[in-house]
Amino acid sequence: MTTKTSIDNFISCKNIAVLGVSRNQKKFGNYIYKELKLKGYNVFAINPFMDSYEGDKVYHSLDQLPSPADGAILSIPPVKAKEAVKEIAAKGIKNVWLQKGSSSKEVAGTCHELGLDYINNECIMMFLEPVESVHKFHRWFWKLIGKYPK
Repeated sequence: MTTKTSIDNFISCKNIAVLGVSRNQKKFGNYIYKELKLKGYNVFAINPFMDSYEGDKVYHSLDQLPSPADGAILSIPPVKAKEAVKEIAAKGIKNVWLQKGSSSKEVAGTCHELGLDYINNECIMMFLEPVESVHKFHRWFWKLIGKYPK
């Protein structure tokens, strides 16, 4: 179960790798990357098949990062997420966000087995201050119905 403490720990990270930046502009990983960058985070785009995204370098793997990441967000299919989580743990990254659509019971189980502090099936956009647009309404609604992490 995701806790507010885990979310706060992740949000306090300053260097975040985003696995799932894509050539397809409609992919949510791109939106996450842009929002984190806009909000002052040092973000690293990860995609083994791209070299740049909107003028920024895209790294093919975590091994290529110029400095260590404090956290990693996965916006990739669950079939790829399990191996990515293992790579994340091997690099010493303890804070992991499994964006909706990236998780499965198996991926979450792997995070747990590896001792990672992970957020499962939450949308990071509901927690990046200031929360804007539909995400602000979504957060309000989840608080109203008691689904907001405690």
